Amino acid sequence: MSALRQPSSNTPYDVAAVRKDFPILARSVHNRPLVYLDNAASAQKPRQVLEAMTALYENNYANVHRGVHFLSGAATELFEAARETVRAYINAASVDEIIFTRGATEAANLLAQTFGRSRLKAGDAVVLSQLEHHANIVPWQLLAAERGITLKVAPIDATGQLILEEYEKLLTPEVRLVAISHMSNSLGTILPAAQIVKLAHDRGIPVLLDGAQAATHMPVDVQALDVDFYMFSSHKIYGPTGIGVLYGKKKWLDMLPPWQGGGDMIDTVSFAGTTFKPAPQRFEAGTPAIAEAVGFAAALDYVNAIGRNNIMAHEKALLDYATQLLGDIKGLTLHGTAADKGAILSFTLEGAHTQDVGMLLDRQGIAIRTGHHCCMPLMSHLGISGTCRASFGLYNTFEEAEALATGLRKAAELLS
Repeated sequence: MSALRQPSSNTPYDVAAVRKDFPILARSVHNRPLVYLDNAASAQKPRQVLEAMTALYENNYANVHRGVHFLSGAATELFEAARETVRAYINAASVDEIIFTRGATEAANLLAQTFGRSRLKAGDAVVLSQLEHHANIVPWQLLAAERGITLKVAPIDATGQLILEEYEKLLTPEVRLVAISHMSNSLGTILPAAQIVKLAHDRGIPVLLDGAQAATHMPVDVQALDVDFYMFSSHKIYGPTGIGVLYGKKKWLDMLPPWQGGGDMIDTVSFAGTTFKPAPQRFEAGTPAIAEAVGFAAALDYVNAIGRNNIMAHEKALLDYATQLLGDIKGLTLHGTAADKGAILSFTLEGAHTQDVGMLLDRQGIAIRTGHHCCMPLMSHLGISGTCRASFGLYNTFEEAEALATGLRKAAELLS
């Protein structure tokens, strides 16, 4: 255990009480207490989420929107209440700006197939950054191959922060969209979103922010950011898998054509032609993820009850403490040292393959992520094949940060 003293908390944050809400944290792995540090990939779920989904299935389940019977009405009310919960969580102006998707990945594809196919043509360009997750690269590459558009990539500096001056230089007249992460899933870098949006808007360019990480770790206000589109997933915010959100300003959504066809997104259908409902229903074909929406809302309610600023302060203290602990380990290199970053630590051990490090930590009950983290272009830029990534959440403790450091010292000894 490190000689560093654990930081004292200045917030009314009871992490022991929080942990009691997460049943899985009480289990052991390889006869060791579970230390779950893979939250950037997917976070664990509190009882409140599990109970909300179970209650729907046990008491109020039916298909939504089209039924006239009691259960359909009850399920519809819960489903649409979840949409309002999401709206309030990011301070969207209207529930009509909240589209439920299967996750951030589907949100990016939806936008590429609606905004991209209806508004982009050969010679147009989309600006990305070197920090992007594959989910915010590949959909635009597919569109580029189909439409002949160009992808421009904004560079980062040695700390992993976006170089704003270089980003601004890319905002030339042919750019029709900026699609950039709000927070890096690999390095934890929090990008200057408000400046990114303003610089683009000054040139009449709309902006998509990938908030899959940011929406978990910090307050997000889409109106204050003035962002045109924002996407994130439930499962990283302590909710269920299989559901996420694409937020879009109403003025944009009203212009965009549907992507998938099917039930519930139509107004009238004949073999001669079809008319469609307004947003968001126009983009939600078929039976939605009803229980998942209810669980998603329960997760957001849970986070709000603890307080996002309290969570931020707790995670910041964890990040600072863990950064100091890992800095003492011989041969360990931290990747991503921007001054403004979330509770993610990416690192490599000299002479050790990341997968070997991850497996040795797993035998000690410590779950981290290893590999390229769906950021292969970023890894190529850094000159490495991948990193080990420890990512903290609202239920992690200073003792777990110490366990990580202790485990890494053991791994370093075994692999040296």
